[in-house]
Amino acid sequence: MKVPSALALALGPPLGALGVRLLAATCRVRRREGEAGERWRAGTPYIFATWHSRVLLLPALYRGRDLRVLASRSRDGEMIARVCARFGLTVARGSSSRGGAEALRALARALAAGSSVVVVPDGPRGPAEVVKPGVVTLAALSGAAVVPVALAASSEWRLRSWDGFRIPRPFARCVVRFGEPIAVARAADTAARAKARDEIEAALRAVSDAARLEAAA
Repeated sequence: MKVPSALALALGPPLGALGVRLLAATCRVRRREGEAGERWRAGTPYIFATWHSRVLLLPALYRGRDLRVLASRSRDGEMIARVCARFGLTVARGSSSRGGAEALRALARALAAGSSVVVVPDGPRGPAEVVKPGVVTLAALSGAAVVPVALAASSEWRLRSWDGFRIPRPFARCVVRFGEPIAVARAADTAARAKARDEIEAALRAVSDAARLEAAA
């Protein structure tokens, strides 16, 4: 991927945010948030986890919510941070390769203060749909449960990127689905954390399949 220029960083976020808003406005969106959604709206902080390929419309659909979003320290991450800011979302910067520990501490502080956070456990460079251990570490550190989230569309474009990034077509039927919260004990040992990572990965795949099937129906 070409590194964004200064001009792209200046023009990309406002244009990108406008495009996402307009696209989201055309789509017919069903929200299947379940009990986790009810508890979230009542004030329970969660770690929302979603695949990198499915994030495009989520800032528009959940704009203005008390959410902290994790973005990498790369210039692509800077683009994402600026787009998220236009939807009223706060960004913590860091990834598995740069600033990860600092970012996890910032997210843990946000959770302790009552804010929910959003992480992309297969980002920023993949492998696609493979959960990295950071989300498990954050859950154990904070005591907050992980809620898998998926957005699927009845019709979409797929980019030739490492994650097969998905762009819903205008006027598509879209489904946002939350899975059941997954807790990780603060004292979880290496084996327990590995099991939690597998559980989160399986849950993300299951909720993605369920959202896809409903959107296609």
